[in-house]
Amino acid sequence: MTRLGIITIGQAPRTDLTPEIAALLPGVGIVERGVLDGFSHGEIAAHPPAPGDHALTTRLADGSSVVIGESFVMARLPGTIAALEPGVDAVLLGCTGGFPALEHTKPLFVPDRMIALGAAALSGDTGTVGVICPLAEQQQDTVRKFARHLAPGARVVTDACSPYTGTPGELAAAARRLAAQGADVLALDCIGYTEDMRAQAAAAARLPVVLARSVSARLAAEALDSRRAWTEGAA
Repeated sequence: MTRLGIITIGQAPRTDLTPEIAALLPGVGIVERGVLDGFSHGEIAAHPPAPGDHALTTRLADGSSVVIGESFVMARLPGTIAALEPGVDAVLLGCTGGFPALEHTKPLFVPDRMIALGAAALSGDTGTVGVICPLAEQQQDTVRKFARHLAPGARVVTDACSPYTGTPGELAAAARRLAAQGADVLALDCIGYTEDMRAQAAAAARLPVVLARSVSARLAAEALDSRRAWTEGAA
């Protein structure tokens, strides 16, 4: 069986995430790892985002969420990838953060690029992409991330609502605000947003909604299906 490693920047298991990804990857075994596996709440709380650091939010194994700095993640992410790779055929990074280039020996699927490029493809030459990100302090980075892939005549508008602490009403309100600003398509830019949240945002905005986890899983499935074809053919 083909095996896909999923690395969350929080803790495994991600019971809110992996079942939805697994459903899009029939015949693929899932192996989970978390960058914060083994850390206590106190140890994690001791590493908030430093001044100038990028803020990230993620889920812990007990279902709670935390806000941490990118530098804290990057100190551990390369080692987590290296330790996981020998037992899997490819790795999916379970975060849409814009991390620096990461060394890897197996295919590495990076949702940060997947969702931004997917939304750009749907927006056309003059469309507006409305992006919901988890934290208000991420909005400027979010605009830059999506804008670099858009056609010259397209634009980005953003709003914030955490997938971990926000309510359905807050998510719907954010989606409606983006629609009012002229969005043609919405992107939920965090791996924590679920299929139910996509449905809530779509109903509120009456717009198509691109979900980070499903875009990433579907593109990973394309690559993994191809790998199965050539390995089975060789056998």
